[in-house]
Amino acid sequence: MDLSSLTAIDVHTHVEQDGHGCFALDQELLDASEKYFRAGQDRTPTVAAIAEHYRARNMAAVVFTVEAPAATGHPALSSEEIADAAAEHADVLIPFGSVDPHAGKAAVLRARRLVGEHGVRGFKFHPSLQAFEPNDVRYYPLYEAIAELGVPALFHTGQTGIGAGLPGGHGIKLRYSNPMLLDDVAADFPELTVILAHPSVPWQDEAISVATHKANVFIDLSGWSPKYFPPQLVRAANTLLKRKVLFGSDFPVITPDRWLADFAELEIKDEVRPLILKDNAIGVLGLS
Repeated sequence: MDLSSLTAIDVHTHVEQDGHGCFALDQELLDASEKYFRAGQDRTPTVAAIAEHYRARNMAAVVFTVEAPAATGHPALSSEEIADAAAEHADVLIPFGSVDPHAGKAAVLRARRLVGEHGVRGFKFHPSLQAFEPNDVRYYPLYEAIAELGVPALFHTGQTGIGAGLPGGHGIKLRYSNPMLLDDVAADFPELTVILAHPSVPWQDEAISVATHKANVFIDLSGWSPKYFPPQLVRAANTLLKRKVLFGSDFPVITPDRWLADFAELEIKDEVRPLILKDNAIGVLGLS
């Protein structure tokens, strides 16, 4: 990957379809999230389609799925397959893995294999979709392994478009994605890089506090158009957190084109923009 030629690194994109035509979510959840985000583009791109999309824009992208069979009953896409497919597009794609925390020791062993045998560069967790409290000590062996592997862990925080507008939110509970639960994780594993995904509404102040207090905690700006960012997040990104916030789109529900067009209108200092768009990600992902 030629970092000098890239205009940006998107740290948050989803693989929603594998090479066999299987989808990451059931149809009801796919339809609900498409309605929530008003996504008019292809909702289920493959790894190859994502690579083509970002290569055309001279950007790189972190790609992942979310494995949640214990909570949803829906078969997961293969992180091994995603990582191996991303390796064919190493000029633009950076693979993250996903393991179901409820799998216990099997999740720990699989995390090690994903990094050691498939070149995974980090892990994605979605506490609400996966139905787990991330600060429960039952999951600490998994964090310990990820920290030993030297790769970051990216956690969904705040409200979610998955299940939005459905009766009972499809059973998905928002409280699991309160960023204060990750303050415990960051404190107990200071060597683990933790990325708080998204503006963490309704807990934005909490996320800013955690990222300010913990040197190993970062924030990605995915899942929201920048024109809707909470004002305190914009202030923090411009000042005390300027080296701790990362560009993320949440593709395919939000395209990088839409995100960047709105980001261009945001009151961000000229010297901070390149940090958010690329430079901070290089350090967090260990790409330098």
